Amino acid sequence: MENIIKDILKNALKKLDITDFDDFIVEVPKDSSNGDFATNVAMKLAKILKKNPREIASNLVENIKKGDLIEKIEIAGPGFINFFINNKYYEQIIEQVLKDDDYFVIDYGKGKKVLVEFVSANPTGPLHIGHGRGAAYGDTLARVLKAAGFQVEKEYYINDAGNQMKMLGDSIVIRYKQLVNGKIEEMNDGYRGEYIIDIAKKVYDEYGDSLVNDSKRCFEICFKTGLNDIMNSITEDLRDFRVEFDRWFSEKSLFESGMVDKAINLLDENGYLYEKDGALWFKSTIFGDEKDRVVKKADGSYTYFASDIAYHLNKIERGYDLLVNVWGADHHGYVSRLQGALQALGGGKDLLKIVLIQMVNLVKSGERISMSTRAGEFITLRWLIDEVGSDAARFFYLMRDHNAQFDFDIDLAKSKSSDNPVYYVQYAHARVNSLFENAKEKGVKFDLAKNLDKLTLEQEKEIIKKIEEFKKIIKAAATYLEPHRVTYYLQELASLFHNYYYNHKIISEDKELTNARLNLAKAVAKTVRFGLEILGVEAPERM
Repeated sequence: MENIIKDILKNALKKLDITDFDDFIVEVPKDSSNGDFATNVAMKLAKILKKNPREIASNLVENIKKGDLIEKIEIAGPGFINFFINNKYYEQIIEQVLKDDDYFVIDYGKGKKVLVEFVSANPTGPLHIGHGRGAAYGDTLARVLKAAGFQVEKEYYINDAGNQMKMLGDSIVIRYKQLVNGKIEEMNDGYRGEYIIDIAKKVYDEYGDSLVNDSKRCFEICFKTGLNDIMNSITEDLRDFRVEFDRWFSEKSLFESGMVDKAINLLDENGYLYEKDGALWFKSTIFGDEKDRVVKKADGSYTYFASDIAYHLNKIERGYDLLVNVWGADHHGYVSRLQGALQALGGGKDLLKIVLIQMVNLVKSGERISMSTRAGEFITLRWLIDEVGSDAARFFYLMRDHNAQFDFDIDLAKSKSSDNPVYYVQYAHARVNSLFENAKEKGVKFDLAKNLDKLTLEQEKEIIKKIEEFKKIIKAAATYLEPHRVTYYLQELASLFHNYYYNHKIISEDKELTNARLNLAKAVAKTVRFGLEILGVEAPERM
């Protein structure tokens, strides 16, 4: 609607011989008495034309035809132009929402291909609550982008090569040998969580003490058992968190396929590598990094950075229009070097977007719950899912901008009250279902998209405006990679509807008014349901 009015204004400007001018805004006024939409175009032109803005506004209004869309135009204050929209327009919105299941799906992305890579936690232990925030963000962002008209794929990069994986295998071997000796002792190094002992027990139960004198076979079996066990656990936790991936990509496969060699050779051919102290270095300072980075050590082995470069060359070759990497905030120092490597490989400057997810703190009974990872004393995502449920966990993770740390209040997430945001939004959907059950019990006949002209209250118009605004929210969330905008929006829509419900009788003796208000309620429920689907949260029929 804002774009439509902007086009109307541009046509009026042409009649005044003003072309190619778009340095003005069209927006919804905070006070509805100032119209449905307002523009500052006259004030912006006043500086250029050196005329009184009210005079300019008057000339513009004379060249705008009022019709089916615009009911009234007023000039206010120093020269604002306020537009009052015909109620027919709002009736059409409700009708379209009710009849078109894809009403909120927009064509902003034009079918461009996007790869969202997220979580990608090293398979050295269970997912913790920090991974949970990244999982909720990445999965919801993918859903937002899909609703905005992009082709989206989701990928998990499995770091199944390198020193951390060797440490995992070594940690399990130590625990296995301790089980053979019948004594579990404190470990000074390696992964020390209880889950390592559980994996070692699986090895011991199957192989007994037969691996003790064969170091190579012992490591291979311990490592393979650990990797499979942890990856199965990660997959199950994510599935229960309603996160599914289109692809699980193995780091090991990059070495096996020769992609790492290919990427390093390409960087060398493009003049971005040099030798120093027997190692091979990437000129990352060219791209804003604080120092150059080693890709191949003096002993001939590749660094983690080398395999990351190869992985992103693979992404480039798969032909995506946009790559989105979702990382923990502790990886901030890694951003410029990887973006630089992509450019050095021939990728566009804007091809890769790296989103850093800030930490989350758990609060229970008003106290923060502490955690430390290497000692295995972290709080797992599985614990959080079991404690508050996937709906509350996902919604709460998405209530704040990913750039901000936040406290996750366990008690609030479990509460069944309007203070709980996810409960409040879900209840709006359930309330509409309850209204229809009530109407059915009373023998009220419902006609879809009928009697909409009865929706004349200002509060009803505000709800319709808010419903229509969802397309704008989806576009903004996709543009700025900010899915939390959807949670904000749903809370605002739910608030409008709950307030309307308390202040006005939906089901009354007036059959036509009842039908109109039930249609409005149904449109609210459909909007809430679509929004909750984007968040990966259920829309219950009863609560």
